[in-house]
Amino acid sequence: MRTRPSRQSPNVHPADQLRIRYRVRFAKTGLLRWISHRDLALLFERVARRVTLPLSMTEGFHPTPRIAFPSALPLGIESLDEVAEIDLCEDLAADELLERLRSDEQPGLTIHSVEKIPEGVKKARIAATQYTVSLPDDWDESQRAEIVARIANLKQEESVSVERKGKTVTAIVDEHLPTIELQDNQLFARMVLADGASLKMQDLLDLLGLGNWPERGANIVRTAVELQEPQRTKRS
Repeated sequence: MRTRPSRQSPNVHPADQLRIRYRVRFAKTGLLRWISHRDLALLFERVARRVTLPLSMTEGFHPTPRIAFPSALPLGIESLDEVAEIDLCEDLAADELLERLRSDEQPGLTIHSVEKIPEGVKKARIAATQYTVSLPDDWDESQRAEIVARIANLKQEESVSVERKGKTVTAIVDEHLPTIELQDNQLFARMVLADGASLKMQDLLDLLGLGNWPERGANIVRTAVELQEPQRTKRS
């Protein structure tokens, strides 16, 4: 099905459009956790068109909406706190944009908040993420002491590494894995992103010898996304 084009004047070139950026905080839950990052971007585009947002478009032969995500969520993981940035070619109040996005009522997509980004502020970059992992269906409380010991041993390491797609990803434990704890009914972790490739929650489970937890019914949820302090672009 073809999507309806955004309502923009055919005489306005993309390079001449007003560009106002908005940051959207949202949750991706339920069946939406099974769509890819690319499909999530297409979903946002469809929602934006259904609620007739004045999208700012890229230049070139095949203009596309300026909708960006600072972090891709792995397939199958729910998130209670994700970030999208949408550029519009009209100046809407943040409350109006929030109301329009919420009016679509896309199942599994919950819009938490919208804020207008001041001119000159760079695109959002992730500083840290927080995750919870529920206990597996066959959890036995007698396993708790062993897992607590594994976490303690991991925290004693200076660095840890995993292999991903033929490359080695290394994390400094104190710096990049500041919080790992087994709570009453879940595993909680706060992971700080490195300058290069960073560990994923599944990597941490593998390092703890718990890599099969998702297969045993455990549910991974990203509960918070922390952004770096906003930086303004330098003027020439």
